[in-house]
Amino acid sequence: MSTVSEGLDGVVAAVTNLSQVDGEAGRLIVRGRDIEELAAEFDFADMAALLWDELAPGPVDAAAIRRDLGLARQRAAEFLPKLLPAARGLSPIEGLRAGLALFSDTDCDHLLLCAAAPVFTAALWRQGQGETPIAPNPGLGQAEDFLAMLTGAQVDAGAARALECYLVTVADHGLNASTFTARVVASTRAGIVSSVVAALCALKGPLHGGAPGPVLDMLDEIGDLDGVQPWLERQFAAGERLMGFGHRVYRTRDPRADVLKGVVADLRGGPNRIALAEAVEAAILAQLAARYPDRRLDTNVEFYTALALEAVGLPRELFTLAFAMGRVLGWTAHIFEQEQSGRIIRPASRYTGPVPAGRILAAVAG
Repeated sequence: MSTVSEGLDGVVAAVTNLSQVDGEAGRLIVRGRDIEELAAEFDFADMAALLWDELAPGPVDAAAIRRDLGLARQRAAEFLPKLLPAARGLSPIEGLRAGLALFSDTDCDHLLLCAAAPVFTAALWRQGQGETPIAPNPGLGQAEDFLAMLTGAQVDAGAARALECYLVTVADHGLNASTFTARVVASTRAGIVSSVVAALCALKGPLHGGAPGPVLDMLDEIGDLDGVQPWLERQFAAGERLMGFGHRVYRTRDPRADVLKGVVADLRGGPNRIALAEAVEAAILAQLAARYPDRRLDTNVEFYTALALEAVGLPRELFTLAFAMGRVLGWTAHIFEQEQSGRIIRPASRYTGPVPAGRILAAVAG
């Protein structure tokens, strides 16, 4: 009889050379390099070149990708007259989903999908604020152009670099829920747009990409340094979940948390709540260690994601979309890799319902 793994824990469902998540060691390796190194040295185009190498059609050197992404953002902006009227009344992520669904699987490419995420997000947000969209600037980097399209103001270089670092840090992370979804759809040969839209739908769920916003809700409730301990006592007494702590895979500190903590530290002194966040983190970790000495619960990527994105000026309603802007690199790379395998993903299930009298049913249906 086959073993059932709820949530597919421990089940190897794909062979990949893109990334490895070492939960015991707290290490994330992307194509042979540690995420800390990549975040320090790479921008979005560099990361695209690394992930797409030997997988994507067309040029895969960073300079060509940087140029082509700028041009692709202009191509994406041509779809705004269709998207914006249709997206009225939708949430930002629902609007992005609608925008990506405008593309044809036969005519769209990976560059257009990556370029559309910032163009559509900025335009959708501005429409919601009663403002007109701002045209992309193909000469800017991915993060700087997004912030310019979002705010209509000159972009601080430190904020642009911080956002580039974030996009690199979250670009790929093993066979997470949205990436697995992308690979399942890609395995059917549905096409790159269908696969990315499906991945975005998975990312929308609060147990996957929707987590960073509540970290700021937590800080709002705490208020200031004097409110940390009283708030913690209430949370533990009520048995409430602590946002930004613990991880499904990591049994030690999430390496991406340290990367983004460094990003946040570089933004210290601006309109941010970094000092409060550090005090909250220290207090929570001390309480977790005291209450659960046999269980390692540490800071995960969502905690400092929230602080980093707030510090560069993003409203929390756009946090999941910012996640998608980075993760679309991983999705597209996994889609290309899955399509090369030529095999549809079709796991088995165990039926536990009633069986008609007189018939014998196999324990596992393929």
